[in-house]
Amino acid sequence: MNELPLNALRAFAMVYAHGGVRAAARELGMAHSSVSRHLGELDRWLGVPLLRTAAGRGALVFTPQGEALGRATLSGLREIEQAVAALRETRPAHAVTLSASPSFAIRWLLPRLPALEKAHPKIELSVQVEQRLDALDDGRIDLAIRMGKGPWPELHAEPLMDDALYPVMSPALWQASGRPSKPAQLAGLRLLHDRDPQAAWELWRQAHGPAKLSLQGGARYTSSDLVLRAAMQGQGVALARHRLAADDVANGSLLRPFGELAVALGPSYWIVRPPAKPRAAVAAVIDWLRWQAAGTGQPAM
Repeated sequence: MNELPLNALRAFAMVYAHGGVRAAARELGMAHSSVSRHLGELDRWLGVPLLRTAAGRGALVFTPQGEALGRATLSGLREIEQAVAALRETRPAHAVTLSASPSFAIRWLLPRLPALEKAHPKIELSVQVEQRLDALDDGRIDLAIRMGKGPWPELHAEPLMDDALYPVMSPALWQASGRPSKPAQLAGLRLLHDRDPQAAWELWRQAHGPAKLSLQGGARYTSSDLVLRAAMQGQGVALARHRLAADDVANGSLLRPFGELAVALGPSYWIVRPPAKPRAAVAAVIDWLRWQAAGTGQPAM
């Protein structure tokens, strides 16, 4: 067993399952060249060709030895997968794994977890910062919180919260900028941009102006959390999601220079889970999330 090139065998099994190197590379999440390198390694280790190029077509064809090894490795990996899935199902009934984006986990979920422990002391909630949803298929996570509107094929999705956008800035920058109070004054301020298209300054410009507001300048960040942290440091004005900025506005770390003006986004956060009926602990966490969402209140418009 110590001598088996397991990575190369796994790559070969995916090539056999998908009938090609490119499809296997996509499945494995690795470069096409890496899969080809594994195949070459396996050929050299075995001393027997497993694939050949079909004459006149350029397509890869499995040799008889390749067919036999492909069937065996694929069957073995599937048995391992089934065994692992069975073991995962034996985890404690009170253990729940939730997936969320980094910004949502840091700014909305984590500050509320003490309330979950108080309401459900026996539940052990693990939080994974993960954007992909394929872990829902194999049981690695029980549910996910996602932003946006989907779709999420073959998964159950229900709205958790709506959201709204409004500009925020640090109190120090607000003072230094002459205490701006009207949207027209944005033209003289440095804007901070979120890569999230649903939190783009264009949405604010269309709703509240000014029409000539330039959106080309200003720093751009890959997460809402980074945008808000930059705003708290006085680096500029951020267009914040209410659900992620509300606590900082409430404690005075950020302020809303234009009062109650906001852009409504409608349903923006969703509970996503497998379609089967959830376990009791998962259902309890979902009910708790709904309760917390209802208690955060709506942004003033």
